Amino acid sequence: MSEHTKQSIEDSIRSRYHKELFAPFTKACRDYRLIEDGDKIAVCISGGKDSMLLAKLFQEIQKHDKVHFELLFLAMDPGYTEENRELLLRNADLMGIPLTIFGSDIFETADTSDKGTCYRCARMRRGYLYSKAKELGCNKIALGHHYDDVIETILMGMLYGGQIQSMMPKLRSRNYEGMELIRPMYLIREEDICAWRDSNGLRFLDCACRVTERREESSSKRAEIKRLIASMKKDNPAVEANIFRSVENVDLDTVIEYKKDGKRHSFLEDY
Repeated sequence: MSEHTKQSIEDSIRSRYHKELFAPFTKACRDYRLIEDGDKIAVCISGGKDSMLLAKLFQEIQKHDKVHFELLFLAMDPGYTEENRELLLRNADLMGIPLTIFGSDIFETADTSDKGTCYRCARMRRGYLYSKAKELGCNKIALGHHYDDVIETILMGMLYGGQIQSMMPKLRSRNYEGMELIRPMYLIREEDICAWRDSNGLRFLDCACRVTERREESSSKRAEIKRLIASMKKDNPAVEANIFRSVENVDLDTVIEYKKDGKRHSFLEDY
């Protein structure tokens, strides 16, 4: 890792990458009303590039003092190797992110699953994070999903799940009363996150999962969707924006069936 100070990393967010990172971060917070006065937000840190940048963006917006809220940087150790845990701690220290760490056995449990390992792991992670954040007095957890995650999820739902759905910018927890999940990096492109990381000479954790380390990344469904979008973009540069906007422009008059609050509705009800 190149030697960079906390100050230089923060300066890169304020100047060189302000338009690509901080501006869309604040736009998402404003447009989707993600941060409110009195919030105590648990910023969930996995050690990857997305969550580490999320932490720095939250620290930056808090300095503007337009909304009064508290931050807790919450990291769960799901069974990292010693090397991966050390990388997480070293990066947090380098970037000035004060971590609150707690442990779990998620990697061990997920490794016994015969199918849907990544899905199961993600669900378990979220449950642990909700529970710990609520225990520590938080009312929201923030995750580092970005624009590319959103459009990939839309296509994965259609092509592999037979449904139209989006990764929402915020949602209320069904299992943890009074808790919300927010995604302030909703409008940030992954390529800009990578550019920021590389320009600062930073190295972060990837998945760090013992299960996925034994598999070829190129075989995952999300990797297939990434390649599909990249291929379509060659002929239609607007394809990514069109996928994103498709779930903002749903015409219910042309939808055969839809679900609302778990109840299925048909166009025949109003025909």
